[in-house]
Amino acid sequence: LWSARPARSLPGTLWRLSALREWVQRSPEQASREYAAGIRFTDVAHVVAGIPEPPRPEEMQRVADQILAGVFEGDFAVALERAAAFCAVVAAGRAELANDHDAASALTRSAASMLTTGEDLRACANLWRRGDLD
Repeated sequence: LWSARPARSLPGTLWRLSALREWVQRSPEQASREYAAGIRFTDVAHVVAGIPEPPRPEEMQRVADQILAGVFEGDFAVALERAAAFCAVVAAGRAELANDHDAASALTRSAASMLTTGEDLRACANLWRRGDLD
């Protein structure tokens, strides 16, 4: 229902957060591998995301749950910023892994998509703070 909503809307944002969490829960090893590959390119984003090093699969799952819980229990904008930072690190990791992968173009497209998701989440954090996220 919410997947078709604009990325920079409250329903679109909630759907994207839920989709990110679901991906990490289903593929924690892949999430861990891609995140680890992106850390050295995204120091600040890595700190904001709050995932310890090395990023173990179970830690990835815990932090994904923690970010989603922050949507309901903490500051919504902070949860969105953490999710955006997570996306930035994963996008960098996917781009790095594309260099050594047979399906480089698919990974590069996937990295670009993840980067766009992160940018949308960061924009939504700003919209939320202004009271303009509908």
